[in-house]
Amino acid sequence: MPISKDQARGIIERLSKGTSLEALKERLRPVPEEERALAPDVPRPGDPGVTGRDARREYLRQLGVEAPHLAGQAPQCDPAELQGNIEQFVGMAQVPVGLAGPIRINGLHAHGDYPIPLATTEGALVASYHRGARVTARAGGISCLVTAEQVQRAPGFVFERLADAAHFAAWVTGEFERLKAVAATRTRHGELLDLHVQVESRSVYVILSFYTGDAAGQNMVTFCTDAICTDLLARAPVTPRVWFLESNMSGDKKATVLSFQQTRGRRVMAEVTLPRPLVERALHTTPEKMSEYWRLSFIAGVQSGSIGVSGHVANGIAALFIATGQDVACVSEASVGLTHMETTPGGDLYCGLDLPNLIVGTVGGGTRTPTARECLRIMRCEGDGKAAKFAEIVAGTLLAGEISIIAAISSGHFARSHERLGRAPKP
Repeated sequence: MPISKDQARGIIERLSKGTSLEALKERLRPVPEEERALAPDVPRPGDPGVTGRDARREYLRQLGVEAPHLAGQAPQCDPAELQGNIEQFVGMAQVPVGLAGPIRINGLHAHGDYPIPLATTEGALVASYHRGARVTARAGGISCLVTAEQVQRAPGFVFERLADAAHFAAWVTGEFERLKAVAATRTRHGELLDLHVQVESRSVYVILSFYTGDAAGQNMVTFCTDAICTDLLARAPVTPRVWFLESNMSGDKKATVLSFQQTRGRRVMAEVTLPRPLVERALHTTPEKMSEYWRLSFIAGVQSGSIGVSGHVANGIAALFIATGQDVACVSEASVGLTHMETTPGGDLYCGLDLPNLIVGTVGGGTRTPTARECLRIMRCEGDGKAAKFAEIVAGTLLAGEISIIAAISSGHFARSHERLGRAPKP
């Protein structure tokens, strides 16, 4: 999506991390199995019983991950530990968690092979993501890159007349440095990055964009915005008739064109090129047929008015969000994406995914709950300094899922797979 020259400069500085862009290019290149052996598959993927479950738990132990809460072997946590996450607590909902992968990610922040925990009650979903993860690993892995990182809050101010609104809007645009300092009084981890103003008759919408560190950041930006509004109201040259902390223009928990263009959360891009023999052997179709389906589905998405066009990004987002304690309501904006597939001049299949609104965190919120911590630990993403890494793993996983579902539809196996995996056994 379009960005200003200042934003572009900031992104380049952050991406380089003190190294050259050539070094970044090297980090994102595919890593074939001849160069680094593939990690062992999640064991017994076709075994739904106790033997398969125990083998997968042992697999995690071999990776150094103990998951007693996922396994139901630890006592339920003290309700007091959930303060800040739930009110009127009565118990825990149970959603099955399956393990897919490992997936190979070649990113700036994530670089390696990662098992993927997915919480879902939709049969065939974990199997589909598992297939996509292993196919892309055999192609050298998925290249992933986080670029923009920002979360918005948008207070609204209503004045008596247009002239007052215009006066306030002109004034507030010159207050950025002061407001940045005010925001810093409410957080040690975040920072005010940008300010945009929209005037509509006598109303002014002030869109504040924040960097939120390793937190998803909705509470952080709310507290900072409240402090900013208090400061503005104390100094404003004209007083609004009424004002609101959130005007419904931030894109919080909804898909919007504004967020699609400007990023809400983290913007992450992912890509992989699948060799023709791998597509034919492992996906039972051809690059041409998958490309043709992608073109058909993209045009259908445009006709239906979709914001972004993808296959089933929401499936993977929801399963990962539930497993890792993210704000599940943010699936609404986070699942907006653009899937891209085309046959290369050499006859291989290029696959890409652009996610402009991936709101994820590895600290705070639901990531504090016991099973969420264990699921993040499985991906080596628990705690501080891991949010960008987690975002790249999420993007790679979602692209793997896009590849798998489009292959299933292109090969004619989609209905058959759901009939086999998506129904409970007959008594």
